[in-house]
Amino acid sequence: MGGLLVKRFVKSLWLVLVLAGTAQSPAFAQPLSREVPAWLQRHVGTGEGQIAPVVLERARDLYRQQVRRAGVRNPCYMAMDATRPSTSSRGTPAQRYYIICEAQGTFRAVSSGYGNGRSIPGADFSNGRECARHFSNALGSNLTMGGSYLTAEARTSHKGYIRQGGQTVPFNRTFLVFDGMRETSNARDRAIGGHMAAFVRSQCRMSAPNSPHADDDGFVRFGRLIDYTSGRSNGCTTWSEDVSQQIISMVDGNRTSLYIYPESRDISAVASAVSNGRSPAAEGLYWNSSCLSQIGAPQFWPKRQLEPIIRDWRASLPTPNYSPLPICQ
Repeated sequence: MGGLLVKRFVKSLWLVLVLAGTAQSPAFAQPLSREVPAWLQRHVGTGEGQIAPVVLERARDLYRQQVRRAGVRNPCYMAMDATRPSTSSRGTPAQRYYIICEAQGTFRAVSSGYGNGRSIPGADFSNGRECARHFSNALGSNLTMGGSYLTAEARTSHKGYIRQGGQTVPFNRTFLVFDGMRETSNARDRAIGGHMAAFVRSQCRMSAPNSPHADDDGFVRFGRLIDYTSGRSNGCTTWSEDVSQQIISMVDGNRTSLYIYPESRDISAVASAVSNGRSPAAEGLYWNSSCLSQIGAPQFWPKRQLEPIIRDWRASLPTPNYSPLPICQ
């Protein structure tokens, strides 16, 4: 009996050490925990519409932590895999954002945008339309930062008037604020959150003196609605109109967790493997294979490195000379 207890203790200690090591390591291809329900296991993988094992494991761990520590009561949590491409093999927006409700037994994979970055004197950290290579938490970088987030308040603001269904109507967009942790802790300072992937490209000023959005002269901005679903953004997470409505209604006043992959440690590990001529997959590291072949190797820009470059660039810019929009005809 005593020998059996010792064996159980050793096995338990080994498991604790393995899990602790995994939590501190990059994205090694560990098998999923046996406690993941069978219906969810069916959605796990690296194919289209699936969630990679490491992304799910970290998203579940974050959600459980926030249920315990932050009092999260939302039955659903979210995740994003920013290593995936923007377009699927069918030419449609690729699915790389996940809404998982284990209590309800539902899983939904949808499209999402990622940070476009910039190309400025002293540094080119711009991302292409299909795959993200550059990541950062630097202010003004316009880049995605992987890691842990909690959804916060939703703010709705007016963006201009558009023509829709034969009528001229106001376009208001809701922005879901993200609160970050550790490497993402400056998310609010960076104005990072989620919103519908659309904006109004202003064309002229329209007379609308009775509009609550009119300026002192009685004009409002009128323009064309630009939809950039699954494309690039200024670092925020962006969704299609229907997905945006679903997510915001799901979390407004009932916050939940969001885990975005990859973190800086994952990026550094994959970049190191590539630079040394090794296959990341053979090293037990995860990155979407089609995007890795396109970008060569990912790069993480720490804010301590990138923010001084961005500040110097901004300081060198001339004072903008804005001309008023023409009056709509």
